[in-house]
Amino acid sequence: MDVQIHWTYITPKKQEAFLVSDWVDAKKALALADDFEKTGRTKTVEFIDRNGTVWSKKELQKLLEEIAGEPHEIVVYFDGGFDHETSQGGAGAVVYYKQNDHRYRLRANSRLGEIKSNNEAEYAAFWFVMQLLEELGVHHLPVTFRGDSHVVLKQLSGDWPCFEDDFNIWLDRIEAKMRELHIEPAYEPISRKQNKEADSLARQALEGQIITSRTELTGKG
Repeated sequence: MDVQIHWTYITPKKQEAFLVSDWVDAKKALALADDFEKTGRTKTVEFIDRNGTVWSKKELQKLLEEIAGEPHEIVVYFDGGFDHETSQGGAGAVVYYKQNDHRYRLRANSRLGEIKSNNEAEYAAFWFVMQLLEELGVHHLPVTFRGDSHVVLKQLSGDWPCFEDDFNIWLDRIEAKMRELHIEPAYEPISRKQNKEADSLARQALEGQIITSRTELTGKG
């Protein structure tokens, strides 16, 4: 979790200066704030996360304690599938994360019901990912999202506009959930070859094979 430090510094002549740091890791920010306070010239200090939430030192310390035992270092792969004959969609997702010093991989898929196109299946698959993250208890953390749907990722990042009303409904829903969970997203488009596992899960969903499994990874996995 990255934050900016906002603090008011008092000079030896009692003049005040409002200062803002670069984005830094929350733990490092708390350590820096301790150093500022040791000077005896810090009037106020607070922390702002990437969602604009303001935290006091005590609140940020409590938050870090709360999320220490929750999933973090999260990387998500997603993919959507579409059957033109039945207008059915399938979503596949693979979530890698660390929790209590152990690494895990969550594999899950879902039958999406009636979908109009393969593109819509990709948006629905991303929404499925957001639901998985909420169920895992992910909040106030950075998450890396990887998929071969460059359109979805580029639109979520704001690099590309979206002109289709149906797709904008999905984008609004996804972004609202992102804000609700205070997730700091990083979007990384990848090739289809790099997204084989999520693609396979989406295809299995279309075939009626619903999967949800969690595996603890060992070694460098």
